Amino acid sequence: MTENTLHLETSPYLLQHADNPVHWKAWKPETFDEARERNLPILLSVGYAACHWCHVMAHESFETPDIATIMNSSFINIKVDREERPDIDGIYQHALMLLGKQGGWPLTMFLTPDGDPFWGGTYFPPTARHGLPAFPDLLKAITEFYATKQDQVTDAVSQLKGAMTELTDATSGTLISMNLVDDAAARLAREIDPINGGIGSAPKFPNPSIMELLWRAYKRNGNNGCKEAVLLTLSKMSAGGIYDHLGGGYARYSTDERWLAPHFEKMLYDNAQLLDLLLGAWQETQNPIFAARITETADWILREMVTADGGIASTIDADSEGIEGKFYTWTKTEIDQLLGADANLFNAAYDVSESGNWESVTILNRNHPAGPFTVDDENTLTNCRKKLFSARKERIHPGWDDKILTDWNGLAISALTQAGAMFDRDDWTQAAIRAFAFIQTNLGTENRLSHNWRNGRIGDMATLEDYAFMIRAAIKLSEATGGDSYLTQAQNWVETLDSYYLDPKNGGYYFTANDAENLIVRRKTASDNATPSGNAILAEALARMYYLTGNDRYRQSAENIITAFSGDIARNLFPLAALLNASEALINTTQIVIIGNREDSQTQQFLTAAYQEYSPLHLLNVIPPDATLPQDHPASGKTRINQETTAYVCVGATCSLPITTPMDLKNKLSKPLFDTLK
Repeated sequence: MTENTLHLETSPYLLQHADNPVHWKAWKPETFDEARERNLPILLSVGYAACHWCHVMAHESFETPDIATIMNSSFINIKVDREERPDIDGIYQHALMLLGKQGGWPLTMFLTPDGDPFWGGTYFPPTARHGLPAFPDLLKAITEFYATKQDQVTDAVSQLKGAMTELTDATSGTLISMNLVDDAAARLAREIDPINGGIGSAPKFPNPSIMELLWRAYKRNGNNGCKEAVLLTLSKMSAGGIYDHLGGGYARYSTDERWLAPHFEKMLYDNAQLLDLLLGAWQETQNPIFAARITETADWILREMVTADGGIASTIDADSEGIEGKFYTWTKTEIDQLLGADANLFNAAYDVSESGNWESVTILNRNHPAGPFTVDDENTLTNCRKKLFSARKERIHPGWDDKILTDWNGLAISALTQAGAMFDRDDWTQAAIRAFAFIQTNLGTENRLSHNWRNGRIGDMATLEDYAFMIRAAIKLSEATGGDSYLTQAQNWVETLDSYYLDPKNGGYYFTANDAENLIVRRKTASDNATPSGNAILAEALARMYYLTGNDRYRQSAENIITAFSGDIARNLFPLAALLNASEALINTTQIVIIGNREDSQTQQFLTAAYQEYSPLHLLNVIPPDATLPQDHPASGKTRINQETTAYVCVGATCSLPITTPMDLKNKLSKPLFDTLK
């Protein structure tokens, strides 16, 4: 069928390519049938709607009739949205890595008609430059290679498939000791840029799982090196151009080491994870900058990312009007005209100059020497930002990818729930509740989930990360609201994972279900990517469920995940930060059991005290006075003192003496972990 069929899809990314002269097809069985029938290789192109370089390659090559003619005559061309199909993207990103190349998007892979990879890359220009071949020349070379050297194609496929199978075989080990977690945190802290924060040089990514590992190490043992590494990173990011100083929210990553110039796409998953980190930093330091970034980012999610149906959308594009960052950047002339007499103050504070700080325009930032500014100055700057934000709303906005992804919603629900509780912002909590209900109602059927939804159409079968992140979200909502249904839902989703995703022989969970599409490899990994590993988040969620319920089965399941992958730590600990965090949760989760009616003002004061001493390892459990905890729960049999709300702090199987005032609870939780039970 020689035509572009992407107009039949719902993904905004695929629809962006529906008018290309390339005869794009979606990833479907009939597409592979056509490839086999015509004996043509497959050109697989993977990207996402907010990806700047995906747009560049589309404009340069996929919209060019001459290049499209080569693609159409020599290949079956498949376009995939990596956010809709992370299973496909993950497999072929691994294949590219095994070819010795850096992964990323757009991903350009060449496959046999059966989907086996034999060569690939990422972005290719239309003419040769920067050491990259011209895309038309590459297409011709691949066409000739596939037609005349089938033996070499077969060899390449065989070697790659063998290596990919090995890559999915985890190295099992023992449970992870806290000494190993401490050593890993200390080692990773040494990788932090001491000037600008973050890991390494340009480009710089937030790496939230690693930052959380460092933060937990500080909270656990007082490692100030870990503390300063996280605070420096968050401070520099929050002052840099990677942060949207007018509208809130962080861009995906910085192209330089100073966090000045991002690729401007905003991703829901980055902002959800950064909210969690910022909450801990604010609670520890009471730094008003962190409070502002939390408030602005959470408000941005509610203002610009929540759909009319209550789900939370995926991304905002890097480009508008075909230009990267045009929506977000300014000239000095524009600012002078809008701000008048206040322009000089604003320009000094936000690095605005005639020449600009990036491609002759200005990315607003405060990551440079300026000031100090008085309280009155800061109030003036706040008003200036409001004026510029109002003016910016009149610009042509970047594209909005409004598809709902279950896993990313899970991350956002957890973050908004925690932020709502800590900042007493019921609107944030209610947004989390609505998003959770949306996923349950629209992407769930009999405790099975789907991965994506748009315009009333359910997409693909859920991945491990969909379940893991939503299970964690359910636990967070159960803590914050006392709703028993959330914990019940989490338990039901665990049953689904055990039925369809568990590797009963070797432990751990596969990324896809046993009744999902049969791809060339069924991945099983604990490695973090831009989001934390599903296996790691599930292990931590299971640990928390064990402490909440006393059901030892959850503890055993968490241990089985950890031991299934712990042998990989000796090979490379960098992508296993979330697994290390899960290991600590299994050992050191601190359960705060409050016995009292949640609606009572006294119980609410206890909850406020608990949230004032936030720690990633804290677990709140409010027990009505007439309720009975399971016999094997550490607080089983504990009661109120003098018929008043009473708290107990439990670590492992041991609980503190009764705590009868909110201030005593706050003081108890402010101590390092090893002093908590004294």
